[in-house]
Parts: sequence; C-alpha cells; structure tokens
Amino acid sequence: MAPGNFSRVTEFILLGLSDTWELQLLFFTLFLLAYTMVLLGNLLIIVTVTTDPKLSSPMYFLLCNLSFIDICCTSVTVPRLLVALLSGHKAIAFEGCVAQLFFLHFVGSSEMFLLTVMAFDRYTAICRPLHYPAVMARGACWALVAACWLGGFTHSIVQTVLVLQLPFCGPNTIHSYFCDVPPVVRLACADTALTERLVASNSGLISLGCFLVLVASYGLILAKVRARLSRGRSKALSTCASHVMVVTLLFVPCIFTYLRPAGTSPPSKFVCVIYTVLSPVMNPLIYTLRSSEVKESLRRLWKRCRA
Repeated sequence: MAPGNFSRVTEFILLGLSDTWELQLLFFTLFLLAYTMVLLGNLLIIVTVTTDPKLSSPMYFLLCNLSFIDICCTSVTVPRLLVALLSGHKAIAFEGCVAQLFFLHFVGSSEMFLLTVMAFDRYTAICRPLHYPAVMARGACWALVAACWLGGFTHSIVQTVLVLQLPFCGPNTIHSYFCDVPPVVRLACADTALTERLVASNSGLISLGCFLVLVASYGLILAKVRARLSRGRSKALSTCASHVMVVTLLFVPCIFTYLRPAGTSPPSKFVCVIYTVLSPVMNPLIYTLRSSEVKESLRRLWKRCRA
C-alpha cells in the first residue's frame, strides 16, 4: 500500500473477556474485588512501612516501592475494564490505546527490575552479610530504585515507538481487554515480522533475563543456608518457595506472551489476567504480610488508630 493511500484508524475495539452479560457481571465482581484488595493491601503496606521506624531496612523500602508499582500496574488496565464490563462500551481512542500500552510497559518492566533488585538485596543480606550495610546503604537503595524506573521508562519508550511508526488502516479489533504491543502490532497495515522480532527481543528477553536472575539468586540463597539448622532451612525454603511462586505468576505469562514467534496466534486473554491482576494481588500477601515484623507493625498501627 502506497504511503498516504489509507485512512488512519482513530479507535480500537477491545473485545474484553466475554460477550455474555452474566459472565460480564461475574467478571466485574471478581475484578472489582481483586482491585479493591490490591488498593487496600498495598496502601496499608505503604502506610505501615512509612510510619514505622522499625521498618526502615532496605528490604522494606523496596517492598514499599513494589506496593506502589502494583497499584500503578493494576490501575492502568482494571478501572477501564470495570467500566467496559458495566457499560458495554468497548471502544478506545488510538491515543488512549497508545497511552495505555506505554504506561503498562513502563510500570510492568519497572516491577520486573525492582523484583530483581529485591532478590539481590536478599542474596546480599544472607550470603554477604558483612558487606550488606555498605552495599545496600540508603543512597544505594534510592539509586537502584531510580535505575528500575529509568529502565522501565526506556523500555516503554522503545515499545511505544515501535507501535507509532506502523500504519493502521484496516481492522481495529483487539482480542483482549487492554491495549498491548503484540495485539496492536498485528493490526498494522504493513509487514510486521521485523517489528514483532524487535518486540520479542525487547520485552521477551527482559522478562526471561530477569526471571533467570531471580531463580538463580534464590537458588544461591538456598545453597547458602543448606548447612544451617533444620528450622532455619525450613523457613528459608518456605520463604524462597513462596517468592518463586509469585515471581513465576508474573514472569512465565510474560515470557509466554512476548517471546512467541511472529505469526503465531495470540495467547489466551486469561493468561494476561495472571500478570496484570493476580500477581499484584499476591505480592502483598507473599512478600510482606507473611513477615512477623510487618504483622507486629500492623498491630501497633491498629492500636494507634483505635486510641
């Protein structure tokens, strides 16, 4: 198609999760409950960590940032989905679609980088305890968090540019409940094989690389504590296993989504639910609320609120 010989798509249609009203009502209830849990759980963690001086260690500083990112991540997709489920309005402007995929990749990749930093923090604390105060000093923590956000922003800019340089003139139906790079790229009126390979090498390899680093770090932690008392080994194993489970919920669906070869059918919509909704719900439960220090801090906060 010759340049300029097409009409530009001005909006996309998000098909959502179902066309059946009963299922839409069920999904609305489930997603509203999940979003409420994400907001309340993560806001409670942020308030608890920022108001309790006893939770001033680097680990809780990073967890506080993770809670903030989880709120941002779910807020990019879920509120609009809730409105669409009730109103039936599935159209989204081209500019709104681009903005959604930009912020989704911005906060999503920032979370991946932050989880990698958190694994490094735990590895340093357990395997290099003498170096921990110097390695994870307050200034270093701020620098690492800033690097996570900068890395996420850079990644998202690249993904957004890949989309904006494509012409869109024909089909505008997205088989999902939010705008993401792979389904949008497939709608372009051009050969997108190279673009899809660039997306895979960007998003896919970032997801895979961070996941491998996380698994390796937890493996090193378990190897370090294997010679300790059985009670300590059991606690370390339980902690690492729960962390790996949540990490798997985030990274494996992302790897499956973004490392798919060009031309293959898109993944199921419900695969996307795992890393956009389920993982942010699980993060506060696994990373923070299982901590005895956090639970004790929550009790003190509750007593102060009742006083």
